[in-house]
Amino acid sequence: MIEIPSDLHPELVPLAFLLGNWQGAGVCDFPGAEKCNFGQEVTFSHDGRPFLEYTSRTWVLDSEGNKVRPLESESGYWRVGADRKVEIVMSRDEGVVEVWYGELADKKPQIDLVTDAVARLGSASAYSGGKRLYGYVKGDLMWVGEKSTPEVPLRPYMSAHLKKVVDPREWAKDLKDLPDDGIAFFK
Repeated sequence: MIEIPSDLHPELVPLAFLLGNWQGAGVCDFPGAEKCNFGQEVTFSHDGRPFLEYTSRTWVLDSEGNKVRPLESESGYWRVGADRKVEIVMSRDEGVVEVWYGELADKKPQIDLVTDAVARLGSASAYSGGKRLYGYVKGDLMWVGEKSTPEVPLRPYMSAHLKKVVDPREWAKDLKDLPDDGIAFFK
């Protein structure tokens, strides 16, 4: 179920399905880079202004699902206009800044994005653009990313399946009149 916070800026209601903390795993495969499974934590939050704040951290996983080392992280700001057009500015830890444009699908929680501008530090890996697709599917957040470099045409390189993480404090605030000992609750 998608909840719309009462203090969410009205322009952001179409993006409400993104709100929250998400965790999961995915795969990374691109020519010239290590093919791996990765873990991911994503947060979409808001403070009442007309944008969502976004952070993502990924790490390489070993064959048993344990964290091996950081893979990449990114952060940015997501906006949506009255015409359901999405605008994002994002920076990545390797020294890349991107401007993304896209739109929300009609009548479903899905966003198609493409880079409009890419700026990178001289020390950053070669990168010339990308595409992403985000979708809310049966309560989970799924995404697939494509990228291109001067040497490699646009192709899929990362995808992940994320589940919403709920902080127990969120549940507790909705529980009223619980007995102090916890046992009487079950009697």
